[in-house]
Amino acid sequence: MVWLRVALILPLIAINTLLHCLPLFVVALVKAVLPFGGVRRFCNPLLTGLAESWISVNSRMIALFTATRFQVSGISDLEKDGHYLVLANHQSWVDILVLQKVFNRRIPLLRFFLKRSLFWVPVLGLAWWALDFPFMGRYTRKQIAKNPELGRRDMEATRKACEKFASIPVSVMNFVEGTRFTQSKHDGQNSPFKYLLKPKSGGVAFVLDAMGKGLHALLDVTIVYPKGIPSMIDLMANRVPEVKVLVRKRPIPAELVGGNYQDDRTFRAQFQQWMNGVWQQKDEDISAMLEGKA
Repeated sequence: MVWLRVALILPLIAINTLLHCLPLFVVALVKAVLPFGGVRRFCNPLLTGLAESWISVNSRMIALFTATRFQVSGISDLEKDGHYLVLANHQSWVDILVLQKVFNRRIPLLRFFLKRSLFWVPVLGLAWWALDFPFMGRYTRKQIAKNPELGRRDMEATRKACEKFASIPVSVMNFVEGTRFTQSKHDGQNSPFKYLLKPKSGGVAFVLDAMGKGLHALLDVTIVYPKGIPSMIDLMANRVPEVKVLVRKRPIPAELVGGNYQDDRTFRAQFQQWMNGVWQQKDEDISAMLEGKA
């Protein structure tokens, strides 16, 4: 029965993706061939509208084919034309569908920082490129220590992406942990948090450096699956009974905008202390949400 459900839903998802991506590619091609300001201003809303329509249909299919309950709080005062930095904990690919369902058409389209290898995902890789999702190398500290140029490449990619975002309403999305949570990763890090991996502050600092003055607020998102972390198959098979989402709208501290995270040790320590404070609150929120107190 499970595989019958999956066999039914997967083709529908594929059809929805193709129906939206094909016109999206046409608009993106026009935008690329005619890189003029007026053309970009005309094409950008079309691209965003197609992406939001694709997300909307996906969300409707989740509602139609599953009994998953969504308990969401903290989204009452969001702005469709705002400029947000969105941070979230990361446990599963399902997180992305949850974030899209919660925020679609409530805030500007979420733009994720993606691993460069994801560009080669069939159809979706090109769609992410067309929507100006930034692709990053995501190098380790050891790799950067051996070749500092790798770190500069990611910084430059972040700056170029932020320059594009400065002229349009945008929600810049960052999974601060850098990878999906597993107990083995948690134990390997010796993480000080019960439910989270250690936050990686560098990417957040680079975004605030590049466009912090143009951001309205930080949206701190906590996602909890009370019955355990699911896979995409679990979602399609109707094995995710409940999802809880808490959104905290936070001001962006002025003293953390425009600092030199890479070279200023004092600023870096200050930034990491702030990020760890956000993460400590998130850890406590997860505990309360799992216990049914939030």
